Parts: sequence; C-alpha cells; structure tokens
Amino acid sequence: MTHTPFFIDGAARSGAWVITCDHATNTVPPHVNGGTLGLPEDEMERHIAIDIGALGLAHALGALLNAPVVSANFSRLVIDPNRGADDPTLIPQLYDGTIIPGNRVLPEVERQRRIDMLYDPYHDAIARTASTRDIAFLAVHSFTPQLKKRPPRPWEIGVLSARDRRIADPLIAGLQGALTSPVGDNAPYAGFFPGDAMSQHAHIPGRPNVILEIRQDLIADARGQQHWAALLATHLEAARTDANL
Repeated sequence: MTHTPFFIDGAARSGAWVITCDHATNTVPPHVNGGTLGLPEDEMERHIAIDIGALGLAHALGALLNAPVVSANFSRLVIDPNRGADDPTLIPQLYDGTIIPGNRVLPEVERQRRIDMLYDPYHDAIARTASTRDIAFLAVHSFTPQLKKRPPRPWEIGVLSARDRRIADPLIAGLQGALTSPVGDNAPYAGFFPGDAMSQHAHIPGRPNVILEIRQDLIADARGQQHWAALLATHLEAARTDANL
C-alpha cells in the first residue's frame, strides 16, 4: 500500500485563508525503518510525535473559514516539516528527554529519502494550494502544558509571528479581551525559525500570516476543538478585517 505524505481537506474552498497542520499525525510510513522508530506506543502518543488535537482543530477552522487545510501525514520524529531542510533538528535524535532509536544512526541517503518522499511533497502541496489564491496563511499547532523538568506553562494559547504583525497584533488584542488567561506573544515558542514552514510559504512570498499554538489538553477531543475553532474563527476574521486584508 502506497503511503500518502499529505492530505488536503476542502481543496475547493475559496475563503481568504490557507490552513496548514505540520504535526498532524504520528504516522511512521512503512518505508521508514519498516514503519517504526523503535519507540513504545505510549511515547508515540506524546507531544514529541504529534501535535495532539491540532488536526481536528485545523479541520474545524477550515470548515468555519471556508479554507483548505493541508496536513502532513508523518510524525515530526520521522522528519519535521516545520524546519528548514538544512536545519540540524530536521530529523531529531532526542526530543524532550526521549532518544529516538530509529534516528540515532542515519545515513545521508536515508535522510535525503525522507526529504524526497515526505518533506518535499508536503511543501509542494502547500505551495500548489496557495499558488492561485490571494490569501493569508494560518498554521495550527498544539503544545504540552509542561516539558520534562520545566515549569508549567501559563498560557492556553500562543500567537506566533515574525516581522509581519498585521494579523498577530489585532488577534492578540482580541483574544486578550476574550480570555482570562494570558495570551502568549511569540510564546511558548518563537515565531520564526530560518527555513521553517511559514518562512517558506508566507515570509518570503510576503503573505500575511499567523501561527496558533493551543494547549493540547484543551483540544484533545472534538468538543474542545469545536469550542476553540468557533472562538478563533471569529477573532481571526476580525483581525483580518482590522488589518484590511
């Protein structure tokens, strides 16, 4: 059976956004080390392998915003599509204290094969989806409430951006008025890594963009995903209008 490296939900939708979900699944394709990275199942269910709840939230937002959703169908532990192809963490050997056995000794030919069969097709699908649209980019991620041996994170949501703050600034302002918890501004992660997915598809082409990071326990089930999608869709559209996009 041939592995599909990406999915596009709602390809014919014509709204003002394109939504991406880089860490949508924990799939290890059969052509990668026989379909396993040598980790037990409970590790593959953790945030190290998948952005828990992010795909369901992305699909719910896609329906509300009339936007196509492009999602990667491989675990970030196989190869991380939200890194530049020359980034040393493109194929992680260690993540949040867990050693990845299937990546410890990785010949260059295998690294390139993962790029050719997974990374490049996913990014090509995003580029094709955006090529005929005058749109804003939205990337959907989730984060763990606490990394190992680190303090708990105080945010329910983070809004990430680089220099283009056209959407981020009004979105943060709107969410701060709607939530009782603090809204992370480029937290819990920075809004830019050289060569990352948003850099490739939005920063360099000059498209308006924003990245959402939602705490994973809040969107782990369909009810949470629908709740946050409804809230976020309203504020995303308000931010886009405020930015005259």
